[in-house]
Amino acid sequence: MSRRRALQQVALLLGGAISAPTVAGVFSTATRRAWAASPAWAPRTLSAAQLELVATLAEHIVPQTETPGARAAGVHRFVDTLLTDHYPAAERDRFLTGLAGVDAQAQSHYGKRFAESAAAQQVALLRELDAAAYAATRGEDAWFFRRMKELTLVGYYTSEIGAMQELRVSPFGTYRGDIPYTSIGRAWA
Repeated sequence: MSRRRALQQVALLLGGAISAPTVAGVFSTATRRAWAASPAWAPRTLSAAQLELVATLAEHIVPQTETPGARAAGVHRFVDTLLTDHYPAAERDRFLTGLAGVDAQAQSHYGKRFAESAAAQQVALLRELDAAAYAATRGEDAWFFRRMKELTLVGYYTSEIGAMQELRVSPFGTYRGDIPYTSIGRAWA
């Protein structure tokens, strides 16, 4: 199974376990506007460094392959919008503390912030975070990394890039019954 396919299945499985602020954000008009590639868009909760950190983390979770990755889909904008418009202050602060924790771990391991570390170092640290997030005894880092993955998957697969290019959703069209599978190339969502 490819990594991309595994991520698709994880996104489907999370459908019943997605946090309330994330669900609210998906259905929000403001969230959809934030995804637009507007040069006037500016983050309202995240600093420039935090926004870059979120974009880098998200790109590792859903990397660019034959389809664009999380950065191109604007997942970092989605995360900022959700933190600003839909997360309670305590949960927003908890997320920001988790972001700072990732940078602190990178600093202690590699002597530089996460976004400035080499790609191999970033992947190694993410593997550590992932292992800790799904361990039997989880700490505060587990909450952050699980939430970051949730936001990345939801932000990506509800974006135009994720829906149209990755999942190949066809919202409009005509009904064509009994067509040969070879004419469409692969299964459609």
